[in-house]
Amino acid sequence: LSEAELDWILRNYGEERFHRRIAKAIVRERKMKSIETTGRLVEIIMRAVPYKGRHGKVHPATRTFQSLRIAVNKELDALKSALGDAMELLRPSGALCVISYHSLEDRIVKEKFREAAAKGILEVVSKKPIRANEEEIKDNPRSRSAKLRVARIR
Repeated sequence: LSEAELDWILRNYGEERFHRRIAKAIVRERKMKSIETTGRLVEIIMRAVPYKGRHGKVHPATRTFQSLRIAVNKELDALKSALGDAMELLRPSGALCVISYHSLEDRIVKEKFREAAAKGILEVVSKKPIRANEEEIKDNPRSRSAKLRVARIR
């Protein structure tokens, strides 16, 4: 990938604040020696992210790895396709429940539900996404980013 392509992926799929710095650092390091381990990639990212950006709840490399995974696996295209297939396969009054863990995924689900509702294909049951409560988050920390959206086929 070129620096521009990598920058686009980090910015759009990872919503990475330091996308330019990380993309530049990866390309620069890659010219010197190929990046063969995730540990080396983490080191490169850690050096690229300023000190103040390293102390949040989320590890500084998380968004980079997430964005690369989304791009490589074409996850957003797969989600769009799966939603369309589900709407066709479900019988009338069947429920379509989707849990998203990332704002890009949630945006796609919300938009697809809105489009389908406008065409009379489904009725959105949960206008706002259903989120995990404090107790669930305590028992299952990964649930903190989960959003459940529900629709019923007409």
